[in-house]
Amino acid sequence: PVQHTRLPANTPLYPSPSRRGTLRSPQPPRRRATAMAPLLSSTHNSAVALSRHSGPKQLSTRSLAPRRSRCHVVPRRAARMAVQAESQVQVDEAALAEELRLMRAENLKLRSKLAAIQARREGISEAEAVARVSDIAGLSEAEVLRKLEAGIVWPKPSEPTPFWDRSPRTMELAVGGGKYVPPPPQDQNPLHIVHLAAELAPFAKVGGLADVVTGLAKACGERGHYVEVILPYYTCIPDSVIENKKHECEFTVPKGYHWDGEMRLGNQITHVYSGRIAGVNVLLLQPDHSTSNFFVCDRIYGGGYNEVEAYLYFCRAALEFLNVTQRQPAVLHLHEWQASAAALLYWEIYHQSGLARPRVMLTIHSMANTGEVRQDEFLAAGVHGDMFATIEKALDERTIGHNPERLNMLKGAINYSNWVTTVSPSYAAEAIQGGAAGWLREHFNTDMVRNKFSGVLNGIDTEEWDPSMDGMLPATFSAEFPAGKALCKKYLQQGLGLKVDAAKPLVVCVSRLVPQKGIHLIKHSIFRTQKLGGQFVLLGSGHADGDFRHLAETEFKDHPDVAMRIMYSERLAHLVYAAADIVVVPSMFEPCGLTQLIAIRYGALPLVRRTGGLGDTVFDVDAGGEKGNGFVFDGADEGSMDSALERAVKYYVDKPEWWAEQSKKNMLADCGWQSSAAEYINIYRNI
Repeated sequence: PVQHTRLPANTPLYPSPSRRGTLRSPQPPRRRATAMAPLLSSTHNSAVALSRHSGPKQLSTRSLAPRRSRCHVVPRRAARMAVQAESQVQVDEAALAEELRLMRAENLKLRSKLAAIQARREGISEAEAVARVSDIAGLSEAEVLRKLEAGIVWPKPSEPTPFWDRSPRTMELAVGGGKYVPPPPQDQNPLHIVHLAAELAPFAKVGGLADVVTGLAKACGERGHYVEVILPYYTCIPDSVIENKKHECEFTVPKGYHWDGEMRLGNQITHVYSGRIAGVNVLLLQPDHSTSNFFVCDRIYGGGYNEVEAYLYFCRAALEFLNVTQRQPAVLHLHEWQASAAALLYWEIYHQSGLARPRVMLTIHSMANTGEVRQDEFLAAGVHGDMFATIEKALDERTIGHNPERLNMLKGAINYSNWVTTVSPSYAAEAIQGGAAGWLREHFNTDMVRNKFSGVLNGIDTEEWDPSMDGMLPATFSAEFPAGKALCKKYLQQGLGLKVDAAKPLVVCVSRLVPQKGIHLIKHSIFRTQKLGGQFVLLGSGHADGDFRHLAETEFKDHPDVAMRIMYSERLAHLVYAAADIVVVPSMFEPCGLTQLIAIRYGALPLVRRTGGLGDTVFDVDAGGEKGNGFVFDGADEGSMDSALERAVKYYVDKPEWWAEQSKKNMLADCGWQSSAAEYINIYRNI
């Protein structure tokens, strides 16, 4: 039960042993007594009620069985039940098809790993051995093309579901021949690393944060380290994607709550589930939903709860879990403002209370949101915020003299962490020398912060993004067998209703539609591409997508050269990257960016504005020498972008042989995590 404690004004709260979380024996979560309901606000009650009762009811086989009563099923109801049953069968068939696709892909990966082991025995190169497991080994290029094309299920206008949501082939066919990357070395003295993050790809994902957490965790695990990711158990994460799900324990977490217009302190019962998602060990934290609606949502950051309070609770619950289970990781790696409070709570509370070993590292993925919080609101973490209300700790100096003064969680985490990274060297330099850090620039220039701050470039998951084995594509391709890329272009053109024409350069943009991403330049590039004789595909959405929605429904509706899908689909994104000739990324600022790396991996040429990580990864073909892999411009105006776009289209039209060679060269580039993971491991050891 919640312990009620009335707090005197401005009184700091320190956890006493009686308030400390206690570990309970593992057991399935159970519904709490309804007597708890009066403790919740009316809004809270409504949200919980909706979470219990909203949504379609599942149709069981028992409900379709003959009834023993004399009552007859009303024909209309029987018809509705039959439709529901048929719909469920279709869902099951789709799930089965997806499971088969994943199994085939996993089988091919295992065969590749076994081939590499066999290579050592036969004395041949591992790259040659892996090539043998390809489904087209020994075939000529013409035979490969015929075999690829024969298995494609081409899109049809009459399809009841979007073409990207079904399998594009009758049977997967992996061409192999991609860049061979040997397995990473096994590090001596492996570390126990625990990440705290709000996102994890691919099932708890909004942006690049999710991809980075998953990619880095997998890469460090492949080097022999034991890696766990602590994540909120959002209700929108399907149980089916969690392998070996297990209820680990139930414990209590000190947490403030609203009561009669003020904050009071109580305990929140919390459940922890373990499992694996996308090859990563996860620990999912779930507050008891009979007393809290935190993380009850149909999408990440889409719940009807106070997000600041939810992530404050998450930070406290994560540390409490580590403490009561007596885990002693070497490193706590925190990501973004959502996990920042953990740095403050760890050093002020848990380091002296048994959780003594970890060192703390913070990675800033974007400085656009720094996590502001009122001092009383910080009580959601179980302590009053005035504990941290000094400039040396977490006070936001912009609010000094205001009523109320506020804390800044990102600033606090920067101060309390042993090391701070951001996601590219250029973005780190912009934080110190330019305007990337905003009001925190002065803070980054202090000796204390500057001496523990660096930029480490992101990578991409090269297993998830591998055109030679990508089961979401109608035709796989690689630098050795590039013909499948043209089939992917034809498939996307046909599926989106564009004119099927291999000679037209296909320019694409996969992006969140927000000002940061240079939406004025994205919009301009659509019209400019059309005038230059190319085609344009836009995939994305965001809070600034209004103009794009209007264009999609009016001027460019059913257009032969422009297709706009104001939405996001991971499966459609794979198809768009595979079909693309040019991928535009005209960001106003970009901490790192993954879009350009995926474009390179899939044989497209990125066209970017030089900023942050874009400048660290894309080099102009006319100025970058051997490193040249795309087109780069510097200004933020339409004319600057036009010069790069016109060059790109001209190269595609006038130099087809050069373009084909550059595409193959890009496919062979190293875009993975191995070198970056090694750099992170080095930082972990040094702190």
